[in-house]
Amino acid sequence: MTEAVKVPTMAEYMAQDKMPEVLFWVGCAGSFDDRAKKITKAFVKLLHKANVDFAVLGTEESCTGDPAKRAGNEFLFQMQAVTNIEVMNGYGVKKIVTTCPHCFNTIKNEYPGLGGDYEVMHHTNFLKALLEEGRLTVEGGKFKGKRITYHDPCYLARANNIYEAPRELLEKLEAEVVEMRKCKKQGLCCGAGGAQMFKEPEPGNMDVNILRTEQALETKPNIIAAACPFCNTMMSDGVKNKEKEDSIEVLDVAELIANAEDL
Repeated sequence: MTEAVKVPTMAEYMAQDKMPEVLFWVGCAGSFDDRAKKITKAFVKLLHKANVDFAVLGTEESCTGDPAKRAGNEFLFQMQAVTNIEVMNGYGVKKIVTTCPHCFNTIKNEYPGLGGDYEVMHHTNFLKALLEEGRLTVEGGKFKGKRITYHDPCYLARANNIYEAPRELLEKLEAEVVEMRKCKKQGLCCGAGGAQMFKEPEPGNMDVNILRTEQALETKPNIIAAACPFCNTMMSDGVKNKEKEDSIEVLDVAELIANAEDL
């Protein structure tokens, strides 16, 4: 039986008149999607391992408004955003880390115009910083020597120029990191961005996630690494479509780091 992990809330910190080092913004996927919850748990495991003083908003956290904005409903986006900003400003939040590039991009780039100014980090950059500070160590463990190809999430890579942190973390696993022919600035979308996650794709010759999965399979990987819960879903669906789920895993970078030593 696994031990329950304690995740404190900002309300609990406020009651003690304390402020955590960082607010972990979980996001809708990380809170409600069964697959993405595993990414949340892996990241929390790493935060505990590195002795990071963190808290979550819990039931006070609402959707950032990203899907509404991308779908064209600016009014709903601003309603959702302002509600979150009022909550975070009420707690005096200064630093935020999130495992979702969509939340990261929205809070970092679009909340300041509505009164929400915070230092926002994606979890790959945050984990890289913990490694550099010596607060976290990574062993190759069970992923040593594995062929891993990394898929760049659009909202992390091209939108915010974060390319190297995820790759540096994967290299710490002593794995063989192999690049797809479409990567970094030339990376191909998984098909979930722009609120496309929540609708069926338009008719065409091939779904985008299938095309992207084929590009990943060209590298003959043992593992497809992602750094976004939506990308994880789309690439997992692609692997299942190709009937490769028994031989190829799709895992978030945080899961790889957290589970490397679970031999």
